[in-house]
Amino acid sequence: MTAITFRRRVTNIVMLGLTAVATVLSVSVLFFLLGFLIYKGGSSLSWAFFTQLPKPVGEAGGGMANAIAGSAKLLMLAALTGLPIGFLSGLYLSEFASRPMASAVRYAADLLNGVPSIVVGIFVYTLVVLRMGHFSALAGGLALGVMMIPIMTRSTEEFLRAVPRSLRDASLALGASRVTTIARVVVPAASRGILTAAMLGLARVAGETAPLLFTALGNRFWSPGFNQPTASLPVMIYTYATGPYEDWHRQAWAAGLVLLAFVLLANVGARLLLGKRVHLPG
Repeated sequence: MTAITFRRRVTNIVMLGLTAVATVLSVSVLFFLLGFLIYKGGSSLSWAFFTQLPKPVGEAGGGMANAIAGSAKLLMLAALTGLPIGFLSGLYLSEFASRPMASAVRYAADLLNGVPSIVVGIFVYTLVVLRMGHFSALAGGLALGVMMIPIMTRSTEEFLRAVPRSLRDASLALGASRVTTIARVVVPAASRGILTAAMLGLARVAGETAPLLFTALGNRFWSPGFNQPTASLPVMIYTYATGPYEDWHRQAWAAGLVLLAFVLLANVGARLLLGKRVHLPG
C-alpha cells in the first residue's frame, strides 16, 4: 500500500467518523429534548389535564383542555389562511411568473420569513384587534397564517420546479392545455413535497407565543366561536412557567410535552395518510 493510498483511506475513515458523530448529535438533540420533557412533565399528564379547565390561581390540579382546543382552532385558522395563499404564490412563481417578477416575489417572501414573530403580532394587532375592539381567535389565526405564507410559498415553488420537464412536455404533447397539465400532472407529482411543506409550516407556527399575546391573548375558560380571546398551549406554557406556583411549573412542562407530541404526530400522520393514498389503485 502506497503512502497516498494509506492517506486517502485514513482521511476517508476520519471524515466518515466525523459525519457519523455529527448525525448522532443532531438526532440525539430531539431524543434528549423529548426525554427531558417526558421526565419533567410526564407525571403531570392525566385525563384531567386533557378534559378539565385550569383551576383558580393558587389551587392545584385542573387541566388545559381549553388551551388544547384553542391551539387546534388557531392552527386550523392559520392553515385556512396561510396554506392557500402560499400554495398559489408558489405555483405562480414556478409556472407563470417572469424572471424579474419571480425574483421580486422571492425576495419579498424571504424578507417576510425573516420578520420577527412579535412584529407580525403587532401588525395584526393594529390592523385587526384595534379595529375589532377586542382580542380574538380570528386575529391569532391570521397572525399565524401570515407567518406560514413565505414558508409555503418558497417550499411549493421548489417542489414544483423539481418535477421533471419531461412530464410537462408529455402532457402537452398529448393535447392537454397548460392549466390541465399543471392541475393534473405537475401538482400531483409534487404533492408529497407540498404536503410536507404544509406540515413544516404548521410545525413552525405551532409553538409561537409572541404573536398570540397581541392577538388571541388568552382565556381561562372555554371560548366558543372565533370572535373571543382564546387560550393556547404556547401562551399557557409562558404564563405557567413564569408563575410562582410549583404546580403551574409541572403543568407547563406537561403542556410542552403535549405540544411537541402534537407536532410529531401531525407529521407522522400526514406521511402515513399520504403513503396510503399514493398506493390506492387508479
